[in-house]
Amino acid sequence: MYAKQEAALDWNPDTYARFSDHRLRPALDLLASVGPLPDGPVVDLGCGAGAVGPDLQARYGERVLTGVDNSPAMLAKAQAKGAYDALREADIAQWQGGPFALIYSNATLHWLGDHDALLPRLAGMLEPGGTLAVQVPHQNDAPSHATWVRLMDGMFPGRRAPDGPGILTAPEYFEILAPLGAAQVWETEYLQRLEPVAQGHPVRHFTESTFARPILNALSAPEQSDLIAAYEAEMAQAYPLRPDGSALFPFRRLFFTLTIPGGEI
Repeated sequence: MYAKQEAALDWNPDTYARFSDHRLRPALDLLASVGPLPDGPVVDLGCGAGAVGPDLQARYGERVLTGVDNSPAMLAKAQAKGAYDALREADIAQWQGGPFALIYSNATLHWLGDHDALLPRLAGMLEPGGTLAVQVPHQNDAPSHATWVRLMDGMFPGRRAPDGPGILTAPEYFEILAPLGAAQVWETEYLQRLEPVAQGHPVRHFTESTFARPILNALSAPEQSDLIAAYEAEMAQAYPLRPDGSALFPFRRLFFTLTIPGGEI
C-alpha cells in the first residue's frame, strides 16, 4: 500500500485484509491481462501485504520477483508469504529501478499525483518489449466515498486535508500511454457482496481501512464516532442491508496495460 502524504501513519494489514477476497479478484484480473514478456525481472509496485505475490511467483517463478512498498507493517506481512526474492521499503514517488520485464501495480498509483509524468517514467524502467500493468480504484464519485468527504466538510469545516491525487479518466490515460507503446485501457464494475458485521454497516468497514483513513485520522475519537454515525445512516439508504445483514456494494476499477516497443518475445 502507498500513501506519501501519510508516511507517518502506517497501514493496518489486519484491517485491510478483512476484504481480501474482493480486493484480490481485480488484482488477478490485471495479472491475467498481461501477455508474453521479454527476459528480465518482475516488480510488484505497491505490494502491500503481498496478497498477489504467490500468484506472481506461480506465473513468473523463473524470474526475480521484487516487492516495493513504503509500509513496514505491510512488508512484514509480505515477507511471511515467502514469494518474493527481495522486498524494498521505498517512496514510490521517487523510486527508481529496472530494467524490468513487468512492472505490476495493483491499487497503488491512485495515491500518487502527476500521472502524465509518472507513467512515462515507469515506462522508462521497462526492458524493450516489457509491460506496465496497473489497476486503480475508480470509486470516488460513488456514495461510499463521496459521502465521507461531504459529511466531513459539513460537520468539521476546514479539518479535512486537501484532496489526494485521485486518478484521471480512461481516455486521458489512453492519450498518455498511446505514444509510448501498445496501450489498453478499460473499466470494470464489481458487484461485491459484503458479509454482515457485528456492529455498523459493511460498507463503512470496507472504506474506513483505505479511502477514509486520512479523514478519520484528522479527528478525535469522539469526533470520529459522530462522523461514523452520520455516514452509516446514509449508507443504510445508499446500500440497503439484505435480510441476512450483508450488503451489495458495486465497486468500479480502472485498468490499463502498456507494452513498449522492441525486444524478442
